[in-house]
Amino acid sequence: MMMKFVFDLDGTICFHGKPLTSEMVQTLDFLMEKGHELIFASARPIRDLLPILPVHMQHFPMVGGNGGFVYHSGLEVSTVYLEASIADHILTLLKQHEAEYLIDCQWDYCYSGNPEHPIRTNLDPECRAKNILLEELTQIVKVVVLSSRNHQEMLEALRNLPVVTYMHGTENIIDISPEGVNKWTGLQALGVFSHDFIAFGNDANDIPMFEYASRSICVGQHEKLAQIASERVESQEKNVMDKIIEIAERLEEESSIFDESKVEVEDSATG
Repeated sequence: MMMKFVFDLDGTICFHGKPLTSEMVQTLDFLMEKGHELIFASARPIRDLLPILPVHMQHFPMVGGNGGFVYHSGLEVSTVYLEASIADHILTLLKQHEAEYLIDCQWDYCYSGNPEHPIRTNLDPECRAKNILLEELTQIVKVVVLSSRNHQEMLEALRNLPVVTYMHGTENIIDISPEGVNKWTGLQALGVFSHDFIAFGNDANDIPMFEYASRSICVGQHEKLAQIASERVESQEKNVMDKIIEIAERLEEESSIFDESKVEVEDSATG
């Protein structure tokens, strides 16, 4: 039984901002050998998603920027931008709240934060893009607020705008995307149907795709995500790999039982 497997990246199948380990790559390759399709769905823009994947997976279907970027076979499927008036309003809020931020355009970015921030260390590691000035920004896909004078006030102000916001508690950062954009809408742009995939994730931005998955696995302790997940595993690479293999073997067993039942029905019909 062929199934689509959708994987969030950071904190789900890769950790501490580092590329997939060879062990994890072997586990994902095992899925492909069994005939399953892999899709990656990350908060990272495509630019920063590619360097953590092995070369042979860089043309796989992928959703970046929490749904803002969708690529397949290395080609852009869709990019969703913030409306100009909304983007201007967000930029005003950033100034008012003395915020440090990362703003993603189609490929380039504008970064104003601490050079030692973990986000900065994972930003464009292969120097594929340019860090442009705020005045050079044209169309904006996604904004990440790294810090501000008052994060709670900033979050409340953003909630009055027609945008999607995610507060990442462990990192204390705010993700901002266009209204109606999330990982599930990105998957739909790839032609994925409801309950046609298995999802692995670890954070609030994975909730939209978990709601439409046939099976969902929460990695770690995120309370809201765990409530809607089919299963939960500890946030350790080995646990995640074991769960991936377990599900693949379960699917193979279910497929074998289905094939046997089909043969019995056909034999009865001809007999």
